[in-house]
Amino acid sequence: MSTTTADRGPTPEGVAYPSSMDDYHRKVTNRLKTARGHLDGIIRMVEDDAWCPDVMKQLAAVQGMLEGTSREVFRHHLESHVADAIRTGRGNEIVDELMETLKYDKRVLRPPPTDLDGPPADGDASV
Repeated sequence: MSTTTADRGPTPEGVAYPSSMDDYHRKVTNRLKTARGHLDGIIRMVEDDAWCPDVMKQLAAVQGMLEGTSREVFRHHLESHVADAIRTGRGNEIVDELMETLKYDKRVLRPPPTDLDGPPADGDASV
């Protein structure tokens, strides 16, 4: 599904979308399509009665991929839309919007995992 300017609604006054927008869309779309393909594989695993721990490992991999994609979308939003809103005097509006959005996805604020083989550096294994 292709997103056009019309699908996003009108561009806010004073906001210019950079030429790198195409790269951003391509990167996020590719990540989501990869996750979708991975999910299709997991569905086949379940249908074939695969070993539950193997299914769980694959589910964790997709969740990690989606969390990384969410961080990418968040970073893009901060670097482009939020920065533009602040420059045009709409800082309070955009901060309120972000606070509302973050109620639904707090994981986007977690740092990306760096060591998948051991517990977190602070010793808290409950992550």
